[in-house]
Amino acid sequence: MSAGAAYLIKGVSVVGGEPTDLLVRDGAVAEEGRGVSAAGATVIDASGLIALPGLVDLHTHLREPGREDAETVESGSRAAALGGYTAVCAMANTSPVADTAGVVEQVWRLGREAGLVDVRPIGAVTVGLGGERLAELGAMADSAARVRIFSDDGSCVADPRLMRRALEYVKAFDGVIAQHAEEPRLTEGAQMHEGVASARLGMAGWPAVAEEAIIARDVLLAEHVGARLHVCHVSTAGSVEILRWAKLRRIAVTAEVTPHHLLLTDDRASGYDPVFKVNPPLRTAADVSALRAALVDGVIDAVATDHAPHAVQDKECEWAYARPGMLGLETALSIVVDALLDELGWEGIAERMSRTPARVAGLPGHGHGPAPGRPANLTLVDPAARWTVDAGLLASRSRNTPYAGMELPVRVIATFLRGEPTVLDGKAVH
Repeated sequence: MSAGAAYLIKGVSVVGGEPTDLLVRDGAVAEEGRGVSAAGATVIDASGLIALPGLVDLHTHLREPGREDAETVESGSRAAALGGYTAVCAMANTSPVADTAGVVEQVWRLGREAGLVDVRPIGAVTVGLGGERLAELGAMADSAARVRIFSDDGSCVADPRLMRRALEYVKAFDGVIAQHAEEPRLTEGAQMHEGVASARLGMAGWPAVAEEAIIARDVLLAEHVGARLHVCHVSTAGSVEILRWAKLRRIAVTAEVTPHHLLLTDDRASGYDPVFKVNPPLRTAADVSALRAALVDGVIDAVATDHAPHAVQDKECEWAYARPGMLGLETALSIVVDALLDELGWEGIAERMSRTPARVAGLPGHGHGPAPGRPANLTLVDPAARWTVDAGLLASRSRNTPYAGMELPVRVIATFLRGEPTVLDGKAVH
């Protein structure tokens, strides 16, 4: 935003409250209240719109460096801004893997150059995601990227001794290990959730216990070490009960759920369309119900997209050869509203899609409601709008959305990053 530029947002409902005006100037909210005026400010008529703290995603795959045919930091950042996000945590499974200070700083700088969202790199736990030796955790934490979350997402840190060492190491700087919970010896050759549908379709199953066993082990390790654990993309009812037990014991564990695990079930595999292939797999209706209830009651802390773009050749092929993953950034808010607005309300959505993720990621400038003196990281949404997902119009370089053709509620109208509009009138500013 140029020096002295200001925006006066008129008649907006802050997190579903009474209409008010917001004056945004020099990167922060300068004034809030009815009847605010400011000479020279650009006026935005926000009547009927809701202001949320800018969304924060704990789990984004931006693919750069290495797979720029599927996504770049810039294209993923644009998708994030259009989805209402002001910060994303970029996963480490790039090529080369983000397991050194040099690679995480490269991703961080690409994010700064794009200038659309704050890109916070996640560092790998092990060298090359190989699960054998710890990566340069301290060097990544001390780098310009200031890494605080470490994950081998896509691969589980299966060795319990190595997982313990990782938890002990990051405790020194209040870091977090984010685990992809999958016991690999139970999922060899797995193609979808193990259950009635997999038996009917003749596909090798990914049993729920493969996730639950690792979560049970890791919450005990986190308790023993006294370190912070974050569980990625929880997908089963059994996992919810283990997390509930851990929280009753006040173990320092947080957990996320994806929008697709809140909405879609394993019967989507019946057409053998690889767009529905994801890891962990889509589960049963009973699991979806348990995940929704857990998000509402706080056993699951946050919604994270697991935005996983793939090039056409990696998805438009036979199911067995397709890469797992779905796009998520531009549809996440709509899916959560569609599934749980009545139970969560706008306050609950702000908590689970902005405030809590910002706390987990250590992003003090994000996750705050628009109040005077606070950084103006905010999202304006139209709660009455409906839109139809067109894969060809998404900002991502990839097209693997499971929601193509679906009509969804709520539209992001504007996104501000430190007072700078990245989205206006539903379109990316640059």
